Amino acid sequence: MKSGEPDETWPGMARTPEPPYYAVIFTSMRSAGDKGYDSAAARMEELAAQQPGFLGIESARSPGGLGITVSYWSDLASISGWKANLEHRSAQETGRRVWYADYRIRISHVQRAYGKASSALGA
Repeated sequence: MKSGEPDETWPGMARTPEPPYYAVIFTSMRSAGDKGYDSAAARMEELAAQQPGFLGIESARSPGGLGITVSYWSDLASISGWKANLEHRSAQETGRRVWYADYRIRISHVQRAYGKASSALGA
């Protein structure tokens, strides 16, 4: 399995390469109601996976609406390219107006990654 592909052993966990790479951490608080959010989120995940430098994505949301999505990228230029994607920009605007009561974006440089040795994530 290559990085960026879904991890069938641990669904929801990204299979990333050895560091270094970058993580975009999107923390959000949803507004009430779907208003097309679920289909747009699925489309953004699909579209991100087609972008140069995309390595994987992990996402979770609490019943109260707090969500954290982490997307992994090979370099800062790839992150900038994703941010500038026209379809993604349209979804960002809708997110600001309709889907999110609040949000934060943080970009981190991953220098070390490890996990349970017997898991699909590696040691």
